[in-house]
Amino acid sequence: CTLDSEVALRVGGDFFFDPQPGDSPVNLVLIAGGVGINPLFSILLHIADLHGYQEGKGNRHKLGTVKLYYSAKNTSELLFKKNILGLMKAFPGKITCCFHVTQQHSQICKELQPHITGK
Repeated sequence: CTLDSEVALRVGGDFFFDPQPGDSPVNLVLIAGGVGINPLFSILLHIADLHGYQEGKGNRHKLGTVKLYYSAKNTSELLFKKNILGLMKAFPGKITCCFHVTQQHSQICKELQPHITGK
């Protein structure tokens, strides 16, 4: 986003991301804390499926980028972290993530270090 950009926020409740073929592409920012990643991870998997389908078969979905911000006390509480890193690797520039840890006392593994903020 840039200054004066319009954004829409949704907190809690039933929510989903279901772009239709022909819709204008949208860029998503997903923000999760702890186990709140569960529904957002499902959305992330759906987007990855659409990206894969789009690349493989040239479907009509026009997808933007996805940026996930995910916070937990430490890296051991970051659920699905290996899956998320795999999605980032599979779709570089299309799916990105920034993990934030608030109470990490041990060394952070090299694989996560480039994506970790906080402490």
